[in-house]
Amino acid sequence: MSSVALDQPVPEFQAEATGDQTVRLSDLKGRNIVIYFYPKDNTPGCTTEGQDFRDRMEAFAAEDTEIFGVSRDGLKAHDNFRAKYSFPFHLISDKDESLCKLFDVIKLKKLYGKEHLGIERSTFLIDKEGVLRREWRGVKVKGHADEVLEAVKAL
Repeated sequence: MSSVALDQPVPEFQAEATGDQTVRLSDLKGRNIVIYFYPKDNTPGCTTEGQDFRDRMEAFAAEDTEIFGVSRDGLKAHDNFRAKYSFPFHLISDKDESLCKLFDVIKLKKLYGKEHLGIERSTFLIDKEGVLRREWRGVKVKGHADEVLEAVKAL
């Protein structure tokens, strides 16, 4: 499977999500989609990022936009994380890294001087026709949800 490219249709994908959902790109046609990739449930940056999207959910909904968070955590961890912080959007479990590979977000990272492969915090905006319109890589959490919301409004 090749990776996504700006201004090109995103290849069809299917993934398991919280609430016993199966997310299929084709089922979401006609709505804008924000997919944000984050390293791990219940860590400070990932929690703040989820809360920032949560707190702007009404504004995103007014723009006919669905939000999905993606990490390699399992569905049980996602269900707990989602419930703990009242996220109104679903979290996708990507244990096999198929979505991570499609969106090319697995990068070599350093933590405490050790290198490992992990998710680079990234966000993607897909328009109502299934075309990738914006991507943010190496995201800094502060102000990011507002920037994504402005991009949605500009579509």
